[in-house]
Amino acid sequence: MAKANDGQTLAQNRKAYHDYFIEETYEAGIVLKGTEIKSIRRGSVNLRDAYARVEDGEVWLHNMHVSPYEQGNRFNHEPLRSRKLLLHRAEIRKLIGAVKEKGYTLVPTRLYLKNGFCKVEIGLAKGKKLHDKREAMKQRDANREIQRALRERNR
Repeated sequence: MAKANDGQTLAQNRKAYHDYFIEETYEAGIVLKGTEIKSIRRGSVNLRDAYARVEDGEVWLHNMHVSPYEQGNRFNHEPLRSRKLLLHRAEIRKLIGAVKEKGYTLVPTRLYLKNGFCKVEIGLAKGKKLHDKREAMKQRDANREIQRALRERNR
């Protein structure tokens, strides 16, 4: 399970928390090519439609958009290519069992640097229904009202 990050967050997937209940999170390294890391360090990355899938005992990240590096040459990378995630074998086995259950999927929640290496936090997620999303919105609005009232009272 992922620990608190000591690095710099480069991208977050806020939509994942809106659309899914994140039950567990895992920290994984990413296999990158050429100019991808330079582009990622500049923040030219989008996790919005990305998802992870277990294929042949390996975990792959699909649909993560990494913009081509501007100073790159003809050897620049393809923006939407699938990228391999680096996890321990025991974690992969655990994920295989969990994803086989109905309703579970793997979604990347954030991308960050840790000790100079690019890491992705993937969450084992269960999809939310429409009424769950409405409930979360009501809760968020109620918390906002409480905070507003406390600020007014303290003035």
